[in-house]
Amino acid sequence: MRRRAFLAVLGGTVVIRPVRARAEKAGVPVVGLLCDGLPESDPDASWVTAFRRGLEQIGFAEGRNVAFEYLWAEGQYDRLPTLAAEFVRRRVAVIAAIGTTPAAVAAKSATGTIPIVFTVGIDPVKAGLVDSLSRPGGNITGVSFLNRAIVEKQLQLLHDAAPETGKIAFLVNPANPFVHSDTKEDEDAAGALGRRLLVVNVAVEKDIATAFISLVQQRVGAFLVAGDLLLYRWRKQLVALSARDAIPSLFPWREAVSIGALMSYGANIAEAFRQSGIYAGRILKGEKPADLPVQQSTEVELAVNLKTAKALGLTVPPSLLAQADEVIE
Repeated sequence: MRRRAFLAVLGGTVVIRPVRARAEKAGVPVVGLLCDGLPESDPDASWVTAFRRGLEQIGFAEGRNVAFEYLWAEGQYDRLPTLAAEFVRRRVAVIAAIGTTPAAVAAKSATGTIPIVFTVGIDPVKAGLVDSLSRPGGNITGVSFLNRAIVEKQLQLLHDAAPETGKIAFLVNPANPFVHSDTKEDEDAAGALGRRLLVVNVAVEKDIATAFISLVQQRVGAFLVAGDLLLYRWRKQLVALSARDAIPSLFPWREAVSIGALMSYGANIAEAFRQSGIYAGRILKGEKPADLPVQQSTEVELAVNLKTAKALGLTVPPSLLAQADEVIE
């Protein structure tokens, strides 16, 4: 971690860095970022940077008139309620639920007064986060981006790129409380294509090697990766093993294609986080979450790596390439 303000959890104890005291002394508001993933290179990771960029666009710059604190659940979703409660105890000005839906659910359960801005890839009404998109109600609003809503399209793209493969694997994090709904949607979509879907659990890093042994043994022809932050963290290992075992892959993040995955199709998550940053800034300026309709970020991106396709012996159809926003040759 670099110098920026954040909260760390070590051995179950929340450690408060001195930046909090400096922020209070300076009288600047503190935005608490509740994250369910791992720090990796954060707080300079692209999604967090996009959130801060949104704040800057509306007039809030770190070191001048806003401070940041971070709490990372490190993929342990059961820690999120405790971490959210810590932000409430510290009385931050806004809680930004960075990551997947469990962080937003934990923040909403922790407080009915501190404003919350979420960024989620699920219908926030169905998840119980807001009353409606136009009138969120209460102390919470945010941005919903297309993620689970594009499962059928993801499988169709994988089917088009690798039509000879009979069985498709779906790599999921079983600790994610929304994994069952994800799996059901993918099974239905695969069945509509006449394909069999094999669900493979990846809960900890050591599971990755075991998962690929299973893919090879069960003659899986291609695999799809769920939109989970832990799996995002392990994208390099997943891409490396897919190359080693010559298994076509589709990820929900374009960053995976840039390091060798065959394809990615998913929401422009950085843009969704930028919009969330703007909302956080508007709240800091005095607007109420209940008056800010949930924004729906509908921008999606398709990226294809032709180098990987060639290595796999695949010929990507021109019709698929014509849809791509980015082609790596």
